[in-house]
Amino acid sequence: MPSRLEQLQNFLANSPGDSFILFAIAKEHEKLGNTDSALEYYLQIEANDPDYVGLYYHLGKLYEMQNDFPTAILSYKKGMAVAKKINDQHALSELAGAKLNLDDDDE
Repeated sequence: MPSRLEQLQNFLANSPGDSFILFAIAKEHEKLGNTDSALEYYLQIEANDPDYVGLYYHLGKLYEMQNDFPTAILSYKKGMAVAKKINDQHALSELAGAKLNLDDDDE
């Protein structure tokens, strides 16, 4: 039986560029400890579907895990702008909280 990651890769082969599948693959890589691969998939989503608001919280958390706090804050800010644009108050609140936890003073 194929692994979850293999199944997701097969789904992606049938739907190239699908942000939901790319996101699921990134999360699976994270779960397996493959943070570099996860980052690649997150950045692919950001490049091709920047309004995929669910991306930014997880991307920011990945940067936090890598101790890249300035880039994490930038990711949260980008996500907050997207959340405002698409009027997603839940995502906006979650992203603002994550950003606040990093003690970023502006905004």
